[in-house]
Amino acid sequence: MRKTKVRDGFEGQRQINLPGIIFKNTGVVNSIPNQIFITHIGYFPKAAHHFRERRKGCSDNIFIYCLNGKGWYIVDKKKYEVGPNQFLQIPATTKYLKYGADDEQPWTIFWVHYSGSNMDSFNKLMNISVDDGPKNIPYNEKGLTIWEEMYKSLEMGYSKDNLNNANMCLYYFLSTFLYPDRHFSVPDDKDMVRETIVFMRDSITSKFTVANFANRYQLSMSYFSSLFRKSTGMSPMEYFIQLKIQRACQLLFSPHVKIKDIAINLGYDDPYYFSRLFKKTMGVSPESYRMMNHGF
Repeated sequence: MRKTKVRDGFEGQRQINLPGIIFKNTGVVNSIPNQIFITHIGYFPKAAHHFRERRKGCSDNIFIYCLNGKGWYIVDKKKYEVGPNQFLQIPATTKYLKYGADDEQPWTIFWVHYSGSNMDSFNKLMNISVDDGPKNIPYNEKGLTIWEEMYKSLEMGYSKDNLNNANMCLYYFLSTFLYPDRHFSVPDDKDMVRETIVFMRDSITSKFTVANFANRYQLSMSYFSSLFRKSTGMSPMEYFIQLKIQRACQLLFSPHVKIKDIAINLGYDDPYYFSRLFKKTMGVSPESYRMMNHGF
């Protein structure tokens, strides 16, 4: 059965669409801090079946930061794939445009639409074009903190102070993506491995590859894997699998949770594959592990 595609309505989403009348208030929009200004802002977690089609393009610049999962977008018949810790900018355009979440691993995205009095000049100055593909970036904690400030300012209402604060933050937010070398300190090897392990634990239900982990630090897969193995004694994927199996062991203490559901919860669509991984790691099947520990 074909799943219905949706624009929004995702569990846990946050979204603000600013009223159009705000932008007619020349005292706010045309002030110096607001030569570019936010028109829409949102957060869509695990946005299954997300889909948006814009046959006549969009009059705003569209910014999307993919935190987890995968997605795609098409501009003027050219398709781009988007993965974790990648961002994209689509400048205001009249070209055919659509974008959406991957069917198997739907993206988690933070996004902003913004406009201004002279977007052509702004986009030219910032080298933003419809031909740009998605760009890799290390996990942008600073950018997300600024996004939160923008959102909270607008959530408090559309007073001049709130709008000015949000729109001034927009410049800083964009700069953390466009000029990452100015905002990210390079962690040493131990910090990098420690941060990766924390990220693995926080994303235990997700599907990741070595490339996803390496891209967080803009390193090659082979170099990142070498650093990780040197520090932990195992490859990144072996470590990630061990963390998943550790979580599975905890879940197996609950007798009412089906093994198939545990597998799906940990990002394994095939419960038989999950069972093989579990046995390889623990020496017994999930069923046997549950029976052995029943009653403790």
